[in-house]
Amino acid sequence: MPADFRRYALFYLGYYGVLGAYTPYIGRWVASHGHGGYAVGAMLALWYGGRIVAPPTWARWVARSLRPGHWLFAGCLLAALIFAGFLRYDGGLALFAVMGLFAVCFNAVMPQFEAMTLNALGPRNHDYGQIRMWGSIGFLLVAASYGWLLDRLGDDVFIWLTLPWLALTAFAAWLHRADPAQPPPAADAPRDALWRRPGMRPLLITVLLVQLGFGPFYVFYTLHLQAHGHDGFAVGLLWAIGVLCEIAMFWQAPRLVQRFGAPRLIAACILATAVRWVLVAAFAGSFAWMALAQVSHALSFAAFHAGTMRRMAELFPQRRDMAAAQGLLYGFSGGIGGVLGAGMAALAWQRGGGALAFAAGAACSAAALAVHVSMQRRRTEAHA
Repeated sequence: MPADFRRYALFYLGYYGVLGAYTPYIGRWVASHGHGGYAVGAMLALWYGGRIVAPPTWARWVARSLRPGHWLFAGCLLAALIFAGFLRYDGGLALFAVMGLFAVCFNAVMPQFEAMTLNALGPRNHDYGQIRMWGSIGFLLVAASYGWLLDRLGDDVFIWLTLPWLALTAFAAWLHRADPAQPPPAADAPRDALWRRPGMRPLLITVLLVQLGFGPFYVFYTLHLQAHGHDGFAVGLLWAIGVLCEIAMFWQAPRLVQRFGAPRLIAACILATAVRWVLVAAFAGSFAWMALAQVSHALSFAAFHAGTMRRMAELFPQRRDMAAAQGLLYGFSGGIGGVLGAGMAALAWQRGGGALAFAAGAACSAAALAVHVSMQRRRTEAHA
């Protein structure tokens, strides 16, 4: 990896280290304070809701700035300070207020940084996976160890364990404070023009449906495993298996994207994801089946993400449009899809437990595959 790209890798390491704590274990922390499934779902819904509100607003502010790196650092620093509020507020409306503010700040910075990374790569965008892989390493280090640590130290240390990763993210953002401003968006390319770009709407709908399917995983996977008798060490190990496969896939993703193309790779990933959620719904009590399901994370997350980023680079070859396009992708699919996925997961969990929640996730993945295949067939017929 070129020396200059190490700064980018460090940011991904810190940022996804935070997510390695938050995604698997926030539900456990909330539940340990006496809250039920709807409260757990609401915490994740607020997290994804931040993806709807923050990225487009942040993108407009950054676009007007001559020092976008300062905005990146400010967002990360604020996120760290706000997250510390959980040390004082662990219930009532204050809990959700802190969550909402944290979600807005922390979600705002990633679309900006994704655009910075792709712009820095330029024509080498196929190497994106080898930089993004360091985010997976951060996620792995945290997700694999925190279950064991919380079993021994107690759930209350969760916030203290996460704050150092937020500090690392802020430090990594500080290293980008002098990065040059990106080219301004084209005057004739407003947000609705990005939405109308041929191929963009089907991509957004596909990613939204995939995100819906991930709702039960992000909200209740740890609690689902605990309900079927797995202890903290086993839960952490299962998360680690998924992330290890994810890291290996990010390393190989450039070759797969170049060999098969983004559309075919995305289709294979969605199919693997649907099968994965069926396995989690039906065989949660078996560590072996859960380990097999986690192996498919290489496709359902890493290869899918790399294929999506390649497709975005194909749809928006002009660097000046990339930041706004990333904000649209992040807000629409990750934001709206995440909120709806968390809500769907909470409703299914309360009514039928993990089996119903993950079965619903499989149905969403099947719908995403249908949309994607249908659009690719139309593209083929149009070019015939």
